[in-house]
Amino acid sequence: MANETVITVCGVLGQDPELRFTPAGKPVANLSIASTPSRYDRQTSQWTDGTTMWMRASAWGDMAENIAESLRKGMWVIAQGRLGQRDYTTREGENRSVLQLEIDHIGPDLRRQRAQVTKQATASQGGFAQQPAQPAAFGSGNVPAAAQDPWGTGGTPTGEPPF
Repeated sequence: MANETVITVCGVLGQDPELRFTPAGKPVANLSIASTPSRYDRQTSQWTDGTTMWMRASAWGDMAENIAESLRKGMWVIAQGRLGQRDYTTREGENRSVLQLEIDHIGPDLRRQRAQVTKQATASQGGFAQQPAQPAAFGSGNVPAAAQDPWGTGGTPTGEPPF
């Protein structure tokens, strides 16, 4: 969408994601990501940490349930989404405002950890549900499953990586 601030936050989950449901039954996951910049100090020949930024984030729908099932406190993540501002009034009557990330994409940061990923049988977001499960290759009606989905089978029919 136009005029939205899209950001990417890399950091550590500060708590287990909290999964809740709206009165209408729609799932929402709330989480906190701690991002600490590091820089190399040439005088001391050491890395020094800057001030940690805590970013509140939320995700909706199937992604919220996937986050709650897959991610845990202490995991390194990369999250991308739209930065939004939420205004509220405290119990004491003070007006406050907070920034929050509305997550569009999130995953484990594989630079610092390993992850086991499982593919869902069907996807209900992003228009994927309307596509056939195994599209036919151009010019052929009888294509091996490995050629149709090299990511799901670990390679091409020749055993070579798909890239």
